[in-house]
Amino acid sequence: MDSVLHTRGRFGPRTLLITTAALPLTGWAIHAVALHKQLAATRRDPLTGLLRRDTYTARARRLLARHDEVAVVMVDADRFKEINDRLGHAAGDTVLAAFGARLTAWAGPRASVGRLGGDEFAVVLQLPADRRALRLEQLVRMLHTPVVLDDGRTVDVAASVGAATPDVTGSRDLSALQRAADAALYDGKHSGRAVLANTAHAAVPSVNGRRAGRPGTAAWGRAA
Repeated sequence: MDSVLHTRGRFGPRTLLITTAALPLTGWAIHAVALHKQLAATRRDPLTGLLRRDTYTARARRLLARHDEVAVVMVDADRFKEINDRLGHAAGDTVLAAFGARLTAWAGPRASVGRLGGDEFAVVLQLPADRRALRLEQLVRMLHTPVVLDDGRTVDVAASVGAATPDVTGSRDLSALQRAADAALYDGKHSGRAVLANTAHAAVPSVNGRRAGRPGTAAWGRAA
């Protein structure tokens, strides 16, 4: 009996009320954390950690609206199917994850970096005109650095890069800039150069998301 009285003395009605009230709060906090993780997972590609298309698009449009000197950069991994066929899908996944990490490091935390699907990536970032050549050359070098697989093997990799800017294309519309950057990318496909879109690229129609024709180019980067 004494032990019961002592227990009740230590945990009085006020303590019990606080404890009872805290239980739903704790449960909600745990639920909120789990919900946050689920939402974050829906916003990011699980393999590369890059933004999914919808989240990338929303952030990219904000950057285009808020900043004057902005660039839209499209990236395709070169000969990616050959890596999958020759070394297996696990090796292909490692290459894609490495590209994701390199694009994130290159673009910085304020950029919008997304995986649009398969081996196609897009970046929207602030990029002053006087630094375009240097920064795009840097990106090409990073994406041409061999990737080391989990088993120690080294894979030679490459990527095609196209960029478009509002001051050259005359548009701040994300879709239009991506089409122009994609057109520029295909002008430099497998060349080892980053290509900056010009007014001709901006006028090229797309076919199934890809462009038709081959307008003239302005290219930077290392030769293949």
